Amino acid sequence: MAVVGACVSERQEYARRLAHSRGHVMVPAHRVRQNPAVVDQARDLLRRVPGHAGMLVEYPMEIPAMDVVAELADPCGETRLQDLICVVDAAHLLGDLEGQDYVRLPFSAAEGEEGVAHFSSRAELIVTQIEFASSVLLVNWQQLPHQRLSLVMALISHLSPQARLDLVDPEQSLDDAGQGIVAAEPYSAEQTRAGWVNLLNDHFAPEFLSAAVGALRYEQLRPFHPGRLHDLLTEQLESGEFGLVLRSAGFCRLATRAHVTAQWDQVGPQFSLTPLAFDHQLGEADELLAIGQDLAFIGLGLDVEALRQGLDRAALTDAELASGPELWASFPDSFPEWRTIGG
Repeated sequence: MAVVGACVSERQEYARRLAHSRGHVMVPAHRVRQNPAVVDQARDLLRRVPGHAGMLVEYPMEIPAMDVVAELADPCGETRLQDLICVVDAAHLLGDLEGQDYVRLPFSAAEGEEGVAHFSSRAELIVTQIEFASSVLLVNWQQLPHQRLSLVMALISHLSPQARLDLVDPEQSLDDAGQGIVAAEPYSAEQTRAGWVNLLNDHFAPEFLSAAVGALRYEQLRPFHPGRLHDLLTEQLESGEFGLVLRSAGFCRLATRAHVTAQWDQVGPQFSLTPLAFDHQLGEADELLAIGQDLAFIGLGLDVEALRQGLDRAALTDAELASGPELWASFPDSFPEWRTIGG
């Protein structure tokens, strides 16, 4: 079992209580921070203990949830990840998602030259923790008015519709601390739990709803005009013209780079557009990730129809589409340059 969360004291306390109730050996976050190999070391020691109940690992904030799943659910590894439990401070969640704080990530040799620092926004780390979770535990929810609590629960349910959502009582006994966690099938290396993935797969069914929380799946065969898309992002979305978009993700294409399928990834004020696949590199057995745009949006007070129309205006017009790539190449494109592989 893995326990993650942005609030250190609440995460530590719940991890301790859950390990106690389950009889698991606990690896605390400070040990993981000091020595990432401690998880493998603890696993190797446990293998020598007949009939052990299992291991619970508390992860520090700076280790992304996707890395936790990759490490513990590796099909070639010797561990099975049964649950990923995310502890969320209900009183601070919305502020955290709108914040612009950054967290330094542990260095990975695969990511670049040794000594180069890598950072991620705190908001992105929190969202991905929720999206990858099998259970989300709300703490400090008692201080919220009922309407605000309903909104927070609906937002979490939209971000992670497959996760079990529980309210944690601070007076709950140690023996009862883990009773709300129901073991599911072990994690696989590939995850489809995130709300945006469910939206794109037409399997989106959040358990909790609120009139203030909305979602949109946007599909469009035409590529985006990069100049108009940039204006949409920096002037309309950023200003909240369509409501507060807290999370959007999916696949898109720019007319100036129409041979590339890009990953659209946005959390709060942080946005990135990165290349995923180049058409000229696809084999006969490969499928396109998207022909045009396939995007999911989740937010508060969303004007879904206005957002859809705004995105449509950012796509190529009939005349632009008919003019072809020679005209498209002349469009202003202020997005960062993408490096292609193999020409």
